[in-house]
Amino acid sequence: MDISQISQSLQRDAVWVVFLNVLLQQAGLPVPAVPTLLLAGSLAATPGHIGRLLAAAVIASVIADWLWYLAGKAFGYRVLAGLCKLSINPGSCVSQTEARFIRWGPGSLVLAKFIPGFSTVAPPIAGSLRMALPVFLPAAAAGAALWAGIALGAGWLLRTEVHSAIAYLDSHAAGALIVIVGLVALWLGWKLWQKYRFRVLSDLPHIAPDELIAALQAAAPLLFLDLRGPRLQAETGPIPGARAAELDRLMDAVGDWPRDQPIVTLCACPEDATAIHAARTLLRAGYLSVRPLKGGYDAWRQNT
Repeated sequence: MDISQISQSLQRDAVWVVFLNVLLQQAGLPVPAVPTLLLAGSLAATPGHIGRLLAAAVIASVIADWLWYLAGKAFGYRVLAGLCKLSINPGSCVSQTEARFIRWGPGSLVLAKFIPGFSTVAPPIAGSLRMALPVFLPAAAAGAALWAGIALGAGWLLRTEVHSAIAYLDSHAAGALIVIVGLVALWLGWKLWQKYRFRVLSDLPHIAPDELIAALQAAAPLLFLDLRGPRLQAETGPIPGARAAELDRLMDAVGDWPRDQPIVTLCACPEDATAIHAARTLLRAGYLSVRPLKGGYDAWRQNT
């Protein structure tokens, strides 16, 4: 099937194509929805058709978000940690995302669709934090309407340019395929580079749980920063001897702690990502001894 046939099929079944594409993408599958929305918007014949496409996109998005909301409400942190482990870039972590969600409130659901990586994790975070469903659903719907509406509207306003691009791609299909494959390869290469860079940044001294326990019992002062998300801290309680901290407000948590005194950072992220990030930030700020706890909260719990 060539590109013109794909366009004809989309024009014939546009509402269902948009619905399924958005549903799969918002469910977490790597299926881009914006190109479909742009193309569908360019093929819409009337404002009423645009309205039906928008309704399909919003309904599909809200269904997917509601399912993630229920998963977060039922399983809490385990769902969020699982999503984080699936990410190519482990530096995008649950605790940092959760802290931002709490700070922004329901408005974060409106903005989530425009923030890469946040769109999928925002609904389960809302569920894990027990956001009321009458608050969650309108916010999720508003975010979906804004996101899909902009894409559909752009497609309709630029329909001449979109149709010209389709005609060009149809007559240069082989070259277009090469360009698309190249762009995908560049994107994947960038993500893998981020992962490699994280591995390099992770190469700094860690502290083992038994060492930390001994240090906390010693007479020498030690600042122990707990960078777990607020939800997990509420579920499991505070860690004795630790000070709650957020990555975005790290220097507030450190306060006037002497720069020559040791600091230990802990998180509950895959590969200790937030704890490593915090340690790097503090070392760049001039603190002389900052070490992440190896294995994070799970290792701490197993040794206490």
